[in-house]
Amino acid sequence: MNVNQMIAELKAERDSLTAAMSVLENIARSRGKRRGRPPAWLAGLKAKTAAEPGPKRVMSASTKKKMAIAQRRRWAAAKAKQS
Repeated sequence: MNVNQMIAELKAERDSLTAAMSVLENIARSRGKRRGRPPAWLAGLKAKTAAEPGPKRVMSASTKKKMAIAQRRRWAAAKAKQS
């Protein structure tokens, strides 16, 4: 590889790094209080750093059965109301 070619490649890499650093500096400078919904990439970062959820709730079989019966009654009432 020729020395001039290596220098040209290093300059190109330096330019791309300089551009990336300027973008990051602009983001860091504009980190004030924002209005509206945060960008998707920022929301994803916050979701990953959130605390882990508490213990999983467990229902007994009898509770599940009672809930299923109650839901069937609600569906039946809604269906009767429609017709």
